Amino acid sequence: MTKPTRAKLTADDYVKGILAQDVSILSRAITLVESKNIHHQNLAKDVLKNIMDATGNAKRIGISGTPGVGKSTFIESFGMRLIEKGLKVAVLAIDPTSYKTGGSILGDKTRMGNLSTAKNAFVRPSPSGKTLGGVASKTRESMLLCEAAGFDVIIIETVGVGQSEVAVSKIVDFFLLLMQPGSGDDLQGIKRGILELADLVAVNKADGDQLAIAKIALREFQVAMHILRHDESWHPEVLTCSGLKGIGLDAIWENIEKYYKVMREDDSLDKKRSNQISEWMWELLTDKLENAIKNNPKLDRLMKDKRQAIINNNDSLLEAVDEIYNSIIHIEK
Repeated sequence: MTKPTRAKLTADDYVKGILAQDVSILSRAITLVESKNIHHQNLAKDVLKNIMDATGNAKRIGISGTPGVGKSTFIESFGMRLIEKGLKVAVLAIDPTSYKTGGSILGDKTRMGNLSTAKNAFVRPSPSGKTLGGVASKTRESMLLCEAAGFDVIIIETVGVGQSEVAVSKIVDFFLLLMQPGSGDDLQGIKRGILELADLVAVNKADGDQLAIAKIALREFQVAMHILRHDESWHPEVLTCSGLKGIGLDAIWENIEKYYKVMREDDSLDKKRSNQISEWMWELLTDKLENAIKNNPKLDRLMKDKRQAIINNNDSLLEAVDEIYNSIIHIEK
């Protein structure tokens, strides 16, 4: 039996559906912005342009942590608690992409069974692709679409703490770092940059036999954060919680609300988002320039010639780069 094809949507169809909080249209819109098809990309630009007035009102929260820390379990419990408070929650869960096969598991809906089926929730897994930093290339656009669809809280679950995990902090307002009991013993091995960017450190799995260990980790992280973070409008705290048991979730939400109150008092939140827009614009421009350079036959030939010249010791790397650069800025249109 032939599977029926879905009707094609116009930009106006997408916009009306998103603003009407139709999650099926929202899901299709995210697929649209993730597409590499030129027609889809142009259509996505029109959609994003016409939903911008409805964006900017949600709380943007990034949640990171080492693999096995219990991010998905925590997010499901936390998301369900927020829904109980009358909030609409969207989760953009980023799954790692295999560098060998290009495939991704995309199993977050399975791990968040209750949240993904809740009335006021939306869970969307996306592959990280070749993007570093534990986020997908179109996470920002997906976040804006979710905001326009009326979600109060946007949670971005990242791949896991790695070399460039800090990229998530360039997207969100609030960065929550989950740690495991006993991880305080490994403070020397935890990347300082991650702790410096965290707006809250939460020691997860603080229940049962691990409660005592979690309390020790709590004190060690409190000392570390006191040393690393000072002279700022926001002073990050360290809390304990259990996503599995639902312990400490209200305290975490209260801390997040306190953060927004403090950051709005001196316009720090607006400044932060403004800086993020500047960084986003520069990233998009850099990507376009890189693609234009790679797809230019003249430059491609020049780079191959220069590479061979360097191999044959007929040219130095620095001189070759200068010549390629000069060719780029004087390239004929």
